[in-house]
Amino acid sequence: MIGQPEAADAATGRWPFGCVDPVALQCERCKVSAIDPEIAGQLASDLPREDFVRILRTFEDDLGRLARMLEAAVAAGDQDGYRRAAHSLAGAAAAVGARRLEQVARVAMDHRSNADPRALAVQVRHEAGAALAELSALAADPPGSH
Repeated sequence: MIGQPEAADAATGRWPFGCVDPVALQCERCKVSAIDPEIAGQLASDLPREDFVRILRTFEDDLGRLARMLEAAVAAGDQDGYRRAAHSLAGAAAAVGARRLEQVARVAMDHRSNADPRALAVQVRHEAGAALAELSALAADPPGSH
């Protein structure tokens, strides 16, 4: 489960594989937006505005579909479907710089992870919502459009 056990290993100071330090995660959320501005800015500067907006809209559609697939796989107890959806989410998130979502999806897709799939599905939903909100704002007002 995310943040479980309650503390890092006393000897090493590290969290077990697949667990996320909840304090570090909170701290990261304060400093980092859902979408990496460097990647979004690079896409915006490299592509014509209409292509940039089309990519963002496509990602919005894909992200919603993949998050629903992940949740359905968790509900059905389908580990293979869960990992496939997480793998697809990680790739889609990386493509547009949704780093937090990518990180959560990578934990979910790793068969060595101890994380509870239900807890990760909730975190995926949260990070996907944050990424979708920022993507929507970017598509409405892309960098360099003024």
